[in-house]
Amino acid sequence: MPTLNWMGKDKVVNHYRDVPYRVLVRDAEKSVLDSHGSDCGNMIIHGDNLEALKALLPEYEGKVDCIYIDPPYNTGNEGWVYNDNVNDPRIQRWLGQVVGKEGEDFSRHDKWLCMMYPRLQLLRKMLAPTGAIFISIGDDESANLRLVCDEIFGSSCFVGDVIWQKTYSPRNDSKGIPTEAEHLYVYSKNTGWMPGRLPRTAEMDQRYSSPDGDPRAWKAGDASAPGAATHQGMVYAIQHPLTGEHAVPAERTVPSVRRVQHAQPDE
Repeated sequence: MPTLNWMGKDKVVNHYRDVPYRVLVRDAEKSVLDSHGSDCGNMIIHGDNLEALKALLPEYEGKVDCIYIDPPYNTGNEGWVYNDNVNDPRIQRWLGQVVGKEGEDFSRHDKWLCMMYPRLQLLRKMLAPTGAIFISIGDDESANLRLVCDEIFGSSCFVGDVIWQKTYSPRNDSKGIPTEAEHLYVYSKNTGWMPGRLPRTAEMDQRYSSPDGDPRAWKAGDASAPGAATHQGMVYAIQHPLTGEHAVPAERTVPSVRRVQHAQPDE
């Protein structure tokens, strides 16, 4: 499997093992109790997330079903609530301790990868066998993140890249091509992962109809076949339910419809 190399990788690939275990100290003044006066069980941890993950590992290793992280996109923007550039002083101190003085000459992409690698390793250890992780990222590091996750989680555990269109208004970006979407990478702990489905609701069923009296809920959909003229092997005829006549979907220049039946709810 192809792997990604960068400056400092050899110093961080096993660093998660060297991170010391720490004890989480409860702050009573900031804690929220349930209706019975007991700890509600949820936690907000203030501190370095690498140390926090290592502190949680003894209790939660292999037990977490779903993880979502929103790491710095490394755009170079330092005017946010947190420093989106890896020149943040805390990251610089960490690089100096783990990588050494040569870390000062790394590119911002090298630094970002050094920061992310041990954290992703610990996050994978947190996942249950049936768990999955969801990672938001922008274009600046999306390609690097994909290769690193393939290495840590396994390329066979890549579930998908969910594209989120973050803006619908017209843009006039300096590069000429507007950036209107971000990525949400999904990786599972093991292969064969499938998301859990919610039970169907009456509101969902109302999106379908049966104008011809068919007891099964269905609605009209686009049945055009792009490129049908040159890819006839990918075109399948549709049989008319009453006359038995077979109709071949036309190319997109000719409007056509197909019957779309709703999926059955999970058992």
